[in-house]
Amino acid sequence: MTASARLTFLTRIGFATRGLLYIVIAMLILRTDRAEDPSGALEYLGEGGGQWLLSVMAAGLIAYGIWRLADAAFDIERHGSDRKGAMERVGAGISGLVHLFLSWQAIRLMRGAAASGDGTQAGAQAALDLPGGWALVLLGAAILFGLGAIQLVKAAKGSFLRYLEPEIARQRWAQWSGRAGYAARGLVFLISGYLLMRAGLDEQAAQAGGMARALSWLTSPFDLIVGVGLAGFGLFSLIEARFRRLHDVPVDHVVRRATRLR
Repeated sequence: MTASARLTFLTRIGFATRGLLYIVIAMLILRTDRAEDPSGALEYLGEGGGQWLLSVMAAGLIAYGIWRLADAAFDIERHGSDRKGAMERVGAGISGLVHLFLSWQAIRLMRGAAASGDGTQAGAQAALDLPGGWALVLLGAAILFGLGAIQLVKAAKGSFLRYLEPEIARQRWAQWSGRAGYAARGLVFLISGYLLMRAGLDEQAAQAGGMARALSWLTSPFDLIVGVGLAGFGLFSLIEARFRRLHDVPVDHVVRRATRLR
């Protein structure tokens, strides 16, 4: 098995890990009214599954993060060179960084460290400490609004189905789990963007928050509706782990090019 094939295999584990995290998030909000983000779900799974589960998830998240960054750099998913394709690649890069951060958190949990706090709030505080930092916070809010809009457009158009094997993409359970999932994620991004915008306008980092804060901001029954949608996204991620058509990252080619540049 080549390095590219190994990375692709581990990326499928990464899709499965992402699905498991979202299912845990949905389960906690639906059953216990407890709002968590992927970091909190990772800690919850680590408590129940121990070191071996965290190690498998960390490996999958690292591979998934590298695969997303490679997609942003080399367009391995063939998004195209138009504006839409460029936005897809930017999104892939952001997703790659987020999942590499999650893998780092999994490794920290394996070493017995406590889970990190709200990264969005900490980032907002770091920005506000800079001269004119409120503008940076508003820029972050604009990015979240944009990501939320992209998720909602995907839910409406069903464009996410083009990456699945055709016979699976035609199944209604795949279509509606993805639509519900992307719609729920889009709403969470929009709420996070709104909270970050308020933090920038008022220059109060405590008003910012990520997914956990956004879910706790929702009132019943909207929190339950979004929870069901996030469960759908978790299910769709598991479907992707098995049936997504993945293009191999050209690991061997990149290594050869880097060697020649020395």
